[in-house]
Amino acid sequence: MTDREYPPRPIVGIGVVVLKEDAVLLIQRGKPPNMGAWSLPGGAQELGETIEMAARRELEEETGLEVGDLTLAACFDSIRHDDAGRIHYHYTIIDYAARWRHGEPRPGGDVTLARFVALDALAKYNLTPAAHDVIGIARSLLGFA
Repeated sequence: MTDREYPPRPIVGIGVVVLKEDAVLLIQRGKPPNMGAWSLPGGAQELGETIEMAARRELEEETGLEVGDLTLAACFDSIRHDDAGRIHYHYTIIDYAARWRHGEPRPGGDVTLARFVALDALAKYNLTPAAHDVIGIARSLLGFA
């Protein structure tokens, strides 16, 4: 069991949708929850850290990339119950949108792979409906839609 399982309160998760022309940055998770799954880069906010600081730190740790301006894109909850109905995980997720500036992603931290994926190829990455939604919101906010 990890320190994030069966939490006494929600954990704040931060994500970043990085867009590059007709592609979005995705990472493959190397640890639970969602080990092996593809998602947007991000992780948990640390004590004393603003949400923007957390977004930039997680993006750099997981992909080696830095971005310019961050635009708040979406907030939502991810709540998972165990077989007994108890809350196994509860994240309040805050997602930002950003434009890619330069550099190539490289996996780091708890990430096994990091890459830009063409928007028309997202189906084979089995993203969550929430990830698809926030990618669409980010595209609209940043003028990619």
